Amino acid sequence: VVPEFRGSNWKGSVTSRSHSDIGDIQKISTRGSQATCSSCQSLFRGATTFERQLSVELNPGSTSVPPGGDLLHIRAVENNDTLHFLFCSQGAPALLLVHTNSSSSTVQVNWPLFSARNTSGSLKVVPESSVLYSTAVVFSRLLEYDDTNNTADPTSDFFPPYELQNFTWSRLNLSGPTALLCGTDATFTNGSLCLKLSVFDSEGRGLSPPHLLHTSNSSQMEVWLDGLLPRANRSRFLLELQAVGGAYPLSRVDTRRSIDDEFTPSIFKVSQWVSAPNGSSDVLGFVQWKPVAYRQTNPSLENATPCRHSDPRPQNGEVMAASSSLIRAFYPEPEPFGLNMSFGLSGDPFYNNTKYLSWTVLVGIGSPPVDSFSPLVIAIMAVGLGTPMILLLLGGLWVCVRKRAACSASSYQPIN
Repeated sequence: VVPEFRGSNWKGSVTSRSHSDIGDIQKISTRGSQATCSSCQSLFRGATTFERQLSVELNPGSTSVPPGGDLLHIRAVENNDTLHFLFCSQGAPALLLVHTNSSSSTVQVNWPLFSARNTSGSLKVVPESSVLYSTAVVFSRLLEYDDTNNTADPTSDFFPPYELQNFTWSRLNLSGPTALLCGTDATFTNGSLCLKLSVFDSEGRGLSPPHLLHTSNSSQMEVWLDGLLPRANRSRFLLELQAVGGAYPLSRVDTRRSIDDEFTPSIFKVSQWVSAPNGSSDVLGFVQWKPVAYRQTNPSLENATPCRHSDPRPQNGEVMAASSSLIRAFYPEPEPFGLNMSFGLSGDPFYNNTKYLSWTVLVGIGSPPVDSFSPLVIAIMAVGLGTPMILLLLGGLWVCVRKRAACSASSYQPIN
């Protein structure tokens, strides 16, 4: 277990135990039981799994603790490419994912310019010619409204928003390739807003609901609101996300449906905010979630609540860049899209009922992970569909035999 980092590095192999709980990730070889388990699972999914070697570095290149927040760099290397995950708490929390075609690409930070938050180019992935794709997601605002009519229609009665760029954020609490960040501000009464980033070296699935399927090309972000004193008895919340993706931003949300709800009971679809060139089916990057949140620290079907998203819309690039050091440093002229995630439907309990709300999302490159039927569901379908077919065939055979026997018994006998 790795304690808090202060301008130091940690590098080595990490095995992800298919979930993101801090303290459950050990610095041990990736060549172990996790690889065996993932290989077995891939037989049913029809996918080829591979592993990445992870290295973790806090505030790369800095000789002291930078003012205003931390910058976490997780480098995920495979034979012919590298993924750079950069998680920053200077301003609004932001996650930047850069994919390169080199296994030796690195991150360079000009700390005086980066901390000043007013100069583009203060963070680079070099060689710059190796960059294939990049995308960044900013958690920009938390919105609260008074749902007096219990319609869950967030169109009016909004309170002043919580601007996350103005929050006081804790130092990143690290455990291998997992980072916990919590923040509050003067208007945030009693509660806190926390984000937990997890990066994975291989394919797996979260142990706690909503049990999202991840790969070594994706990361998971858990967001939860805990203990905040709402400004009305019938308050509901929305979370504003903004994303930028270079030439191909995250500009549309696709919904995929399934009849299999084994891992997330009662949820039969998954939403995917994707980056695709010219509206094609080829996906370069994605933000994926299941439309469900939870009202208790121990998520379960009993405390699940649906969530909905708005359509992505273009945002002001200058405003977005000013809200986060990471965006300003990496993108010269960001062209972001944004959407709101609203929690709760008409008739659902209000936030005041438990004063807790959590939501989980994946951020990655390439096509989003796809859940296929699990062995359990295949077995149930085989029994459910196969048994009637067998009975039908046996019944038909029995009828034919009986008819043939009856015909033989009633036929005329030759006279001797």
